[in-house]
Amino acid sequence: MLGLPAHVRACLFDLDGVLTQTAKVHAAAWKEMFDGYLRERATREGTEFVPFDAVDDYDEYVDGRPREDGVRTFLAARGVHLPEGTPDDPPQAETVNGLGNRKNVLVLRRIREEGVEPYEGSVRYLHAVRDAGLRRAVVSSSANCRDVLVAAGIEDLFEERIDGVVVRERGLRGKPAPDTFLEAARGLGVEPDEAAVFEDALAGVEAGRAGRFGVVVGVDRVGQADQLRAHGADIVVRDLAELLEPR
Repeated sequence: MLGLPAHVRACLFDLDGVLTQTAKVHAAAWKEMFDGYLRERATREGTEFVPFDAVDDYDEYVDGRPREDGVRTFLAARGVHLPEGTPDDPPQAETVNGLGNRKNVLVLRRIREEGVEPYEGSVRYLHAVRDAGLRRAVVSSSANCRDVLVAAGIEDLFEERIDGVVVRERGLRGKPAPDTFLEAARGLGVEPDEAAVFEDALAGVEAGRAGRFGVVVGVDRVGQADQLRAHGADIVVRDLAELLEPR
């Protein structure tokens, strides 16, 4: 009744957009940060200000990636190349890490002000997965993953957490590379082909396919079912509760 192949022993869940309604919060924070920086740069250089698109640019360059990769990838698409800096750069620093830290300040403020709501269907599905005896991990590029899980009241449903903090500590490549999902599978003691990946981001779906996982479930929250399939999703649903329905 989980909508998964019989050989699946573990479920690896992305956080934002799959479990919690924070993808829109991240998109808004990215837009606020990039628009502020791009406007400053355009004024300084006397060029046209072209804003960050919170849908197309977010999906293409930022969603699912570690913060620094998102900054680097989007700016490269605009022909902008900044020094890397260091993870301790202040938010006002004009470096890849500085802009990433600026975005993090903004998203934390929004989470404090707006709170965190889990998707009801995802919570139902998580309980069903736990009750069926499958192993469970959350895999997120966010360094704030634990805080979000706690705020959403679902931290206790996971046995393993691979997040932005772990990525940095262990030197893992971020999505679309499969490293974080592979690390979660190792932590749960299962082979990749015994695990299901649940992702709403195109980069995350690519990571699931690249890691040769048993099944990749794309979660379509924004009307991109075809793109999710094109990037490697085996199954696409609008909500995880659909997987609990008889087929």
